[in-house]
Amino acid sequence: MTLEGKKIAILIAPRGTEEPEFAKPKAAVEAAGGTVTVVGLEAGEAQSVNNDLDPGKSFAVDKAIGDVSAADFDGLIIPGGSVGADKLRGSKQVVAFVHDFFAQEKPVAAICHAPWTLVEADVLKGRTLTSFATLQTDIRNAGGTWVDQEVVVDKGLVTSRDPDDLPAFCAKLVEEFAEGRHAEQAASA
Repeated sequence: MTLEGKKIAILIAPRGTEEPEFAKPKAAVEAAGGTVTVVGLEAGEAQSVNNDLDPGKSFAVDKAIGDVSAADFDGLIIPGGSVGADKLRGSKQVVAFVHDFFAQEKPVAAICHAPWTLVEADVLKGRTLTSFATLQTDIRNAGGTWVDQEVVVDKGLVTSRDPDDLPAFCAKLVEEFAEGRHAEQAASA
């Protein structure tokens, strides 16, 4: 699969985004030829975490959330980490940015605790997805159907449970971004 010419945004929260859930999907998109823009709550750098508690690497933020629009991108990756996901869903700008990807029928990939942001963006009604197990009730209350599977795709929404699912998650998000299935499936639905 090639992502040549595709522009993908990846969100990061300061001191809270799970390092492998950020770094591995970013590397997968870049390896497939896509261009990745790191979008943070503010410009500068954002430190990741490992296992929610241990400091991870710091990553440069390419654009602050206030300086981007979903119209600028072909797809979106939302990494997990409970602290990072909570910070992201607490930002009205992030929630609006995420919502706009769904409104524009662009593919979105979310892993682990990242679906909290999808709950907040009110985009889960009638969708089937997975996440870290503790989000089941939140997803159901938001109108989604939660399943315990390694990777789930529903009209361009790619979800996985945790870092153990990263190989399947990365492969499937590259496929969805390459084929732009969300718009095709939405048009045929």
